[in-house]
Amino acid sequence: MKTKVLSVGGSIIAPAEPDTRFLHEFCTMATDWLTSNSETRLILVAGGGGPARLYQNAYRDLASRYDAGTKKSAAYSTEAENNAACDWLGIMATRLNAQLLKAAFGPLCQQDVVTDPTKVTDFTGRVLVAAGWKPGFSSDNDAVLLAERFTADTVVNLSNIEKVYTDDPRKNPDAKPLDSISWADFRKMVGDEWVPGKNCPFDPIASKKAAELGLTVICAAGKNIANIRSILDGKEYVGTTIK
Repeated sequence: MKTKVLSVGGSIIAPAEPDTRFLHEFCTMATDWLTSNSETRLILVAGGGGPARLYQNAYRDLASRYDAGTKKSAAYSTEAENNAACDWLGIMATRLNAQLLKAAFGPLCQQDVVTDPTKVTDFTGRVLVAAGWKPGFSSDNDAVLLAERFTADTVVNLSNIEKVYTDDPRKNPDAKPLDSISWADFRKMVGDEWVPGKNCPFDPIASKKAAELGLTVICAAGKNIANIRSILDGKEYVGTTIK
């Protein structure tokens, strides 16, 4: 049984609230693909999206407020503790999105949502849905760990960007889209540090692990359903290949 792993960004599942039109179209396409390819199965790892950032920003706002009587912040005392608090809020958002994704696939997804990729031992049904695990990285890293566990050679990273650019195109008009890039060059772009809510094409911690494993990662637009189907079918696609 061949396994395909898709990291489904929260920005397309729930940019501000759940995008039910996208979820319907995505699940319909995936179900049709599974029906046409009987010896395949899908692992879907959900991101946090709008709800994650909403609650992380709420916590940061709380952390910036001081009690007039005690002059103490509502936040933890160290940056690491504050980052962990934000990570946990993001993780809870991924789990809510994952539960919705699991429900949308009905009987095709027989197992509970995976919240620890190191402890899943089997894969029943045709679809397995996973969410965030613990602080220190995003759900992209969980996708890489599940790819390793179930011997998938590629992770498809679906988000709200069509390709990886040489720089942030919102800030640099000279930034150019890339069809492919090496892990060495990609890791120079994203760095080695994870910050909760960090907006980058693929989590730096996940990138390090994927490079060590020799995985291929394809970054593509999550709302382009026909293009996702082309990726699953091994046909030409629009996106950036990292390997």
